[in-house]
Amino acid sequence: MHPSIIKARIFATLALFILTISFTFPMLTFHSTLNKIHDGEEKEISTLNKTTWNLYNQGRYKSRSTDTNAHNNLDKMIENGAEIGVASLPIWSVSLEAPNYPKEAFPEGIPVFFHFDGFSGEVHEMNIINHYVGMDPMWVGGKIEREIGIYALLTLSLGMIYFIAYNARFLNYLMLIPAALPLLFIADYSYWLYWFGHNLHNWGAFTIKPFMPTVFGDGKIAQFTTHSYPTIGFYILIAIGLLSLLAFFAKEKAHREMNQ
Repeated sequence: MHPSIIKARIFATLALFILTISFTFPMLTFHSTLNKIHDGEEKEISTLNKTTWNLYNQGRYKSRSTDTNAHNNLDKMIENGAEIGVASLPIWSVSLEAPNYPKEAFPEGIPVFFHFDGFSGEVHEMNIINHYVGMDPMWVGGKIEREIGIYALLTLSLGMIYFIAYNARFLNYLMLIPAALPLLFIADYSYWLYWFGHNLHNWGAFTIKPFMPTVFGDGKIAQFTTHSYPTIGFYILIAIGLLSLLAFFAKEKAHREMNQ
């Protein structure tokens, strides 16, 4: 077997493993669990659902209103009516500093985290602020993306498995999809920020002109200061992307040299 094909398979396997551990597995395992909690069907939540959430939420931000004894324990979070986020790794974080939120309680602002399949952090508080300026609640955006996200990742994982198992040249181009994940996320995230900022309602406490929220960096909306930055999940997407590109170019090299 050509050495570059071996390298391609190693790179692709690493990319697939990281994708699975960071996103696909927790998304698949926790899929529809929040709906069950919302509908009062806690008894239908499996031990695997709970164990996955407990494991992936170690060290994660929890709402300030959450009893610290309930942290990292889904059963206790449900019992306390705490704000529960999804299990997969967060990709982007946004924090907002507001005059009516004391620095002692929120030293880095009111944070929310964006995932492939949902949100975490101070989502309730952020929705209150959004309402204050006439903006829709967060769940209005990205409904389709959140619904199909797990199916898209499973399909992508299958394509990566085919790339690893077979050497047909057309399969090489499948690796460009995971390579593009960071850009695809930023594009979708930017679109929804634009949509929220340009579809304001008159229910707010005061009227502001349509605006483009800050995608990356620090910004200002009325009397609020915003901070928008990538978090651990985005850096993992970059690692997946780089490994996928290495796999693509390694196998392309092998095909060129074997066909000479």
